[in-house]
Amino acid sequence: MANSNASRESTSSRNGNSGYDLAVVGAGSAGFSAAIQGAELGAQVALIGTGTIGGTCVNVGCVPSKTLIRAAESLHHARAASRFAGVTGAAHITDWTALIAQKDELVTDLRQAKYIDVLPSYNNIAYMEGAARLTPTGVAINGTTIPVKKTIVATGAAAAIPRIDGIEDVPYLTSTTALELATLPGSLLVIGAGYIGVELAQMFARAGAAVTLVCRSRLLPHGEPEISEALAGILEGESITVRAGVDYVRIVRAGNGIALTVDADGGHQTINADKVLVATGRSANTDGLGLDSLGVELAPNGGIRVDDQLRTTNPAIYAVGDVTGRDMFVYMAAYGGKLAAENALNGDSRRYDASAMPEVTFTDPQVATVGLTERAAQERGYDVKTSVLLLEHVPRALATRDTRGLIKLVADRKTDMLLGAHMLAAEAGDSIQTAAIAIKCGMTARDLGSTIFPYLTMVEGLKLAAQTFEKDVSKLSCCAG
Repeated sequence: MANSNASRESTSSRNGNSGYDLAVVGAGSAGFSAAIQGAELGAQVALIGTGTIGGTCVNVGCVPSKTLIRAAESLHHARAASRFAGVTGAAHITDWTALIAQKDELVTDLRQAKYIDVLPSYNNIAYMEGAARLTPTGVAINGTTIPVKKTIVATGAAAAIPRIDGIEDVPYLTSTTALELATLPGSLLVIGAGYIGVELAQMFARAGAAVTLVCRSRLLPHGEPEISEALAGILEGESITVRAGVDYVRIVRAGNGIALTVDADGGHQTINADKVLVATGRSANTDGLGLDSLGVELAPNGGIRVDDQLRTTNPAIYAVGDVTGRDMFVYMAAYGGKLAAENALNGDSRRYDASAMPEVTFTDPQVATVGLTERAAQERGYDVKTSVLLLEHVPRALATRDTRGLIKLVADRKTDMLLGAHMLAAEAGDSIQTAAIAIKCGMTARDLGSTIFPYLTMVEGLKLAAQTFEKDVSKLSCCAG
């Protein structure tokens, strides 16, 4: 961190005792985005981090999980090669330790290149390390209070631990520690079926663990039920045991493993495994910040309450990223950080807009979504119409001999305005951006259906799904319509 310290010293000496225009508490994606934007606007910025620089995504979230998920995908696709006549394939992990070491090397390289090495490029960013506490006059860190005009809180979130009797006495894994396992477990119980739970359940199953996935509701409970049902079938097809709609009774140690008792089908049942991974969501990191004394209110889910300008209930304090308890994606954290810095320094002229925010769950096939679900649209008062297209009607899926999945579109019946798009398909994360742009630009379903798409691509499925509102696409020739 020598380069960071050099930046701090030069900035501090220039500022003297006058303080900073902006303090950013948290040195992850949101914090860096806010600090860089503040610096580019000419402000003197104090960027305060604690723990490992870089935050969740690069260290313990997106980067390490997706590289292991992709490695597991390579195993599956080799094994699934027999779907093509005359082709066979096989693959297995020969050295789990080497795979984890390669993942760690990538994390280290990206942390260095995208965080540590970035700081010296901004002479008006002073990087400081230590636990921060907000005060009426600034930010207290390492026994010193730094005078600041505006503050942005970007302290992120941590794994939320569910209320299960006995959980504190069990050596459970989180999404962080699961990616650091020195050896692959023989069996794994995953509690929670949000995007973290389903991603890691499939990854560990493909790597060779016997996986059971349990949840109180359904897979990806905030998404479309058709996708939840189809994804459950796909995971079960890969020998993952899916137990949805259960209540957790207690969890205990059992020999060298664990045992979870659930209430299901009118009685108690016990699930045993070598390891248990808790993936029941994330909770905002707000402890120790002194928010109560400054009139900063929390939302019911524990995140910091913010308005459309990302202001908290204290007009001098803003909050961005996972600490707000919403839109917990790294790109939204970066977007929010930049916007909050502009508002803090330039009079709150920018409005946070997540109406066309794409979301991707990196299962295989991927789940990608943007806009409103059918239920959310109905709750907002829309007269809703939907189309559901199975991938057996998408030429790309037929050519690759992988028709697992579906596409669902949601539109306003009165205006035909596209309200939401939801995909379970190979590389759906790449295709969903087309729908995001369509929603952002106010396109109708008919507009989307009449747009020219390249043939034999998965994104063409969006066109076909849009046409499904008005016609039976199975009666079209290739590229017709």
